[in-house]
Amino acid sequence: MSEEGDIKEIAKSKRDWEGSTLKRSLDALPERRKAFTTTSSAPIDRLYTPDDTPDFDYFKKLGLPGEYPFTRGVHPTLYRSKLWTMRMFSGFGTAEETNARYKYLLEHGETGLSVAFDFPTLYGYDTDHTMARGEFGKCGVAISSLKDMEILFGGIPLDEISTSMTINGPAPVVWAMYIAAAERQGIPSTRIRGTIQNDILKEYIAQKSYIFPPEPSMRLIVDTFEFGSKEVPLWNTVSISGYHIREAGSTAVQELAFTLADGFEYVRAAKERGLDVDDFAPRLSFFFNAHNDLFEEIAKYRAARRIWAREMKETFGAKNPRSWWMRFHTQTAGCSLTAQQPENNIVRVAIQAIAAVLGGTQSLHTNSMDEAYAVPSAKAVKIALRTQQIIAHESGVANTIDPLGGSYFVEYLTDRMEEESYEYFDKIENLGGVIPALKKGFFQKEIALAAYRYQKETDDKERIIVGVNEYAEEKPIEIALVDMDPEGERKHLDRLNRLKKERDQKETERSLDRLRRAAEGEENVMPFILDCVKAHATLGETCGVLREVFGEYTEPIIY
Repeated sequence: MSEEGDIKEIAKSKRDWEGSTLKRSLDALPERRKAFTTTSSAPIDRLYTPDDTPDFDYFKKLGLPGEYPFTRGVHPTLYRSKLWTMRMFSGFGTAEETNARYKYLLEHGETGLSVAFDFPTLYGYDTDHTMARGEFGKCGVAISSLKDMEILFGGIPLDEISTSMTINGPAPVVWAMYIAAAERQGIPSTRIRGTIQNDILKEYIAQKSYIFPPEPSMRLIVDTFEFGSKEVPLWNTVSISGYHIREAGSTAVQELAFTLADGFEYVRAAKERGLDVDDFAPRLSFFFNAHNDLFEEIAKYRAARRIWAREMKETFGAKNPRSWWMRFHTQTAGCSLTAQQPENNIVRVAIQAIAAVLGGTQSLHTNSMDEAYAVPSAKAVKIALRTQQIIAHESGVANTIDPLGGSYFVEYLTDRMEEESYEYFDKIENLGGVIPALKKGFFQKEIALAAYRYQKETDDKERIIVGVNEYAEEKPIEIALVDMDPEGERKHLDRLNRLKKERDQKETERSLDRLRRAAEGEENVMPFILDCVKAHATLGETCGVLREVFGEYTEPIIY
């Protein structure tokens, strides 16, 4: 940014300012706090100048949008050509109820779909399993069979919309259901677009909706990479997720570093299979959180793009520039929403969404104000969608690319995020890699310590949460919550029972046997899973076969 002589002059000028102008001001009016920090508790200085980024090389660190190292974005025109995809994370109750919610959101301007599944589905159980009791449709939609998937997307042309599905342990099975549902609409797999989360490593680290041990889980993920690159070329076969790591209580740097480390692990595993990195890397995508600290979040996204591009090019040898791109979805921070004064959450979400847009996200989900209580009501989710639309069309922040590029503060934060991420990469490497590190509890302990520090700062009022530990009010909640069909579970179970009675039972069993043999061997299991789904094997039956072969993971006790 500046020559060495200029930097020295600026540093001297700053010291002079601190001894004169600043000192007089502080003597008359001391600062509000002894120390200022980010949401992640990182210290923030009073003022940033070129002295804070003395080795700044524009072309090495920033470059131009659409060019390596992509700090300023992966697209040359970004939102001036196409706004981000507005993709609300939605799902509750039956497939019919969620289908109606999708149509409601599309009518109000949503531009992509995102599926939230209930707990039984996330763990690969059918609704009639004893482990599913009491959990039907509460945190997402219940999907037990191809029939449910067809109803979920009934009347929605799957070649005209992209769909993201937040599913991990049973991701290959749910993805196969989507592919089969599209085929039944007459749409070949080569024309469907979307994403399966399929990020099992962060499940062991944070969210805990795993099924199988890490090693066979990694095999399944590489199977989806290989199958997708050949059969479903427009599909993102993984969404490497920091979102749940952050929701578990991590700092922004931990979210960034652990997510990228997971991404590197997937690339290594695929290369060890013998896949060409440029065949699958362009379809790797990411998923980040947008928390309250505007500048910290923007710096996180910028650092993420730079690190990923460098590592894909220089460490993994990718030659296709598309393999260097970090494309990511962002969701505003659900963990930041408060049950107290829930309307305040609209403001929090707006700030978080602006951070995501200023950071160059490709798609965005904005949380609804009532999510500290339940899945969103129709009114609350429409307000959340309107928040994105106001940012897109009225705020002006989408009119230029990386508008904070060159800010001394933002560039300093971006550099710091990058440096601290590499410190974490070294620690993970010294522990033997991601899987050994998670078995030793490294990630879990780091996140737990960060969450404890954040909560203590809140309890001690070093961190003010409006409406919670300051400006609190004593009055009952007055917002309407979502109404769910009280007969939904019975209807779903009736459909599941009918399917089991009416299907070709022998063909279903043959398909499951073929899957078992493939899983016991080394073949890619995706074609066999797809056959099971088409033969109307249920989610629970298909995952059950894989449970028999692979076993189930039990997390070690960590102190």
